Formats: sequence, C-alpha cells, structure tokens
Amino acid sequence: MTAEIHTRRTLAAQLRQLGLGADDAVMVHAALRSAGRILGGPDALIDALHDVIGRDGTILVYTDWSDDYHDLLDDDGNVPAALRGDIPPFDPASSRARRANGAIAELVRTRPGARRSANPGASCAAIGGRAEWFTADHALDYGYGEQSPFARLVQARGKVLMLGAPLDTMSLLHHAEHLARIPGKRVVHAEVPILVDGQTVWRRFEEFDTSDPVVDGLPEAYFATVVEEFLATSRGVRGTVGDAASVLVPAAGMADFAVRWLEDRCGESPSKQP
Repeated sequence: MTAEIHTRRTLAAQLRQLGLGADDAVMVHAALRSAGRILGGPDALIDALHDVIGRDGTILVYTDWSDDYHDLLDDDGNVPAALRGDIPPFDPASSRARRANGAIAELVRTRPGARRSANPGASCAAIGGRAEWFTADHALDYGYGEQSPFARLVQARGKVLMLGAPLDTMSLLHHAEHLARIPGKRVVHAEVPILVDGQTVWRRFEEFDTSDPVVDGLPEAYFATVVEEFLATSRGVRGTVGDAASVLVPAAGMADFAVRWLEDRCGESPSKQP
C-alpha cells in the first residue's frame, strides 16, 4: 500500500480549505515530518503557501538564533571573559535559525528575497509582499513587545498557522505575555555579540523571560491550554495540511484572548489595587 503523496497543488487546496487566503500575512510553525511525503519536499509547501496568499501576502517564521553559548552565562547574564573572543556575533543575514524552531524557520530565512529582523532572540524572517515592513526596526530590548514583527502581525490582522507543530510553541503568545498587565513578570538580562558595520559589538539585552512561563504559578506548557480554550470559542479552525493536524487562528484575536487569559488568572485582584 502506497502512502498518499502530497503536492504543491494539493497542499494549496488544503490551505485554502483551512482558511488561508489571498493577501494574508501568516506566521508559520511547522513540524515538517508530520506533513507526510511531499513531492518536491518542504520547498513545495512554502511554494503552496505563496500560491494561496499571492504576491502581496507574506509568510513569517520565528527564527531566534543558534546562540549555543547561552547556557554559559552567569546569573547576571554575563559571558565568561575567556570565551568572549570565540563567540560568533549575531548577523541577521547569516546567523542560523534555532534548530528547535524547526526546519521551516531556516528554509524561509534562506529563501531568495527573505528579510530578517535585527533582534537576535526574538528575530523573525519573512518573505513576500510586506517582508520588509514586518521585519524593520525590531526593538533590541523587549523584542516581543510593541515594536516587533509579532505586534505588526496583529496590526496587519494576520494569521498564525500551526502545521503539525505543538500548540505550546505558538510564539505569538510571548507577545501576549509582554502586553499582559500582571505583576511579577520575570526579567532577564544577557550579553549578546552583534555584528555592527562588520565589527563585533557586545550589547546587554533586557527581556521578559521566554524560556519559562513569564510569572510563577503557570504550567510550563500553558500556551497549549490558552490556544485550546481559544479554539473552543470557534474563532480558529482545525484541519489537515498534508498529513499534519493543523490549526489556523487570527493573530489579533489570539493575542487579545491570551492577554485577557493571563490578566484574569495572574492580574492583581480588585482588593489589591490602589
């Protein structure tokens, strides 16, 4: 018995059935192996996305970067002095996407015409009609906040596609963590080498913690709970792309729901407010 073979054409039909359309901006998280056999490989999937959203649509991915020195930082976020000269700087044009974000991130980053934002840890890559706009002027501190590709995805009424990817990997929810008015959010600092005019410059970054839930008391994989509860309100769509169980949600609705979810559970109670 031969397994079903998916093509650029059949994948595009499935994406349209899921709710993706012309001129959409879509942030894609994908577990490519779960999609099954694709004639032409992962590039055929990216081509299918382009076929659906058209020339003016935009595909975004969350890249982060392969900062393999991060576990060497001390409690204050400082790099061991003996290693400073050995750590390659972050270069938006050449630094690899973090492998944990899936092959889709690096495949999009290296596509002809791709643009990548300048915040190392929160960096995103984009291809398509508004790639430059989405990735420009990314804030270096608090890179999931108001001056980020995530905020622009919300502003543009874009969408998030989880193509076989675990729901707790939806990076848009880091933007919600930034926006939520809740006490006790953990702040982290880290020294990061970045490439500036061909020279390595060390810069100290400040960010809300994205390696764990932003406040104590939340389950480690709580993002999945938030997404499932949002889907239960019928404002997102479940379907299949290739062989992969997939989810498509509106970015603005998802972010707003997540902010309110966090504030309802972690915000100051009325009795504690001045």
